Amino acid sequence: MPDIHLLMTADAAGGIWTYALETAEALSARGISTTLALLGERPSQSALREARSIAGLEIEITDLPLDWTAMSASEVTHAGEEIARLSRRIGADVVQLNAPALAAGASFPVPTIGVLHSCVGTWWQAVHGDGELPADLQWRAKLTRAGLTRVDAAIAPSQALARQAQLLYTLPRAPIAIHNGRSAPDKARPPTRDIPVLTAGRLWDQGKNVAALDRAAEHLPFTICAAGPVQGPNGAAIELNRLDWLGVLAPAALRDVMVRSSVFISAALYEPFGLAVLEAAQAGCTLVLSDIPTFHELWDEAALFVPPSDGRALAEALDTIIADPALRARLAAQATRRAARYTIDKSADALAALMHSLLAEPQRRAS
Repeated sequence: MPDIHLLMTADAAGGIWTYALETAEALSARGISTTLALLGERPSQSALREARSIAGLEIEITDLPLDWTAMSASEVTHAGEEIARLSRRIGADVVQLNAPALAAGASFPVPTIGVLHSCVGTWWQAVHGDGELPADLQWRAKLTRAGLTRVDAAIAPSQALARQAQLLYTLPRAPIAIHNGRSAPDKARPPTRDIPVLTAGRLWDQGKNVAALDRAAEHLPFTICAAGPVQGPNGAAIELNRLDWLGVLAPAALRDVMVRSSVFISAALYEPFGLAVLEAAQAGCTLVLSDIPTFHELWDEAALFVPPSDGRALAEALDTIIADPALRARLAAQATRRAARYTIDKSADALAALMHSLLAEPQRRAS
């Protein structure tokens, strides 16, 4: 019998899905079974089959809204209350909320962990500066702050995001930094790197700054390929004029494309961690990354850094790296070595240790 039963929230709209599945599988080997409560749009049947093949993982489809697509604060607080009810019904020992806003108005009967994968407040600050949040984002940020103060432990995937969140939300302490991890892909054959440059992720998200790459591509004699959705569930969208859009790829297909890519670029203005960057490094790509705190924390001396808002500088950096095979090889080797630090086993070990520590001491339940 598993030692701990975890209830974890997730959605199928992006990297949280990958994080949740790999984390649940790794935790199963550590005596922790997981019930995954899915919010937002329902995943595809193939995605559900993949999830249900993981030992110790149960799926609950809630049809509840995501905190960042909900139409009102009451929808988010209702979703939190429903997750708390679910935790009671299934007899969970620990709850992990991959959206801390769900804890803002709900009372959970067991220790609760809030993982700040991203949030509208820190996103707005990185993308738009320190100006006042629009009304539609203000109430979401307030719920996030309330949730972070009510959970028993708060986590961020990087020290950079933890510090930013502590300052922005005036938290008494910064969230615990637990770096995300991925299982390394099998290296069955030597790669044929016929794609010069690749970017991947939520292309529609302004924080990914893909529009700057689209402009930079005008000055380059080679193609930049882009993989990922160009329309988001919140209505945001981007039109790509110069990038070669590969579509929305399944995880295995994206990894195949990464193995074929010589350079991976992220010009993000906002990146709490960057799973796509890690996957590209595992695939042997050379990294060209925006000059932001998160990427320096994770990839210093293993990437070429460039100012993200300067389209000409982005183009020059890519020109430089493509024209210099020795530099590409050196940086790719450094990125591959660095990627070995960010494993799912390390992440799961830290998360499991936190759960055991929470269960070992009676926690003050938020009323």
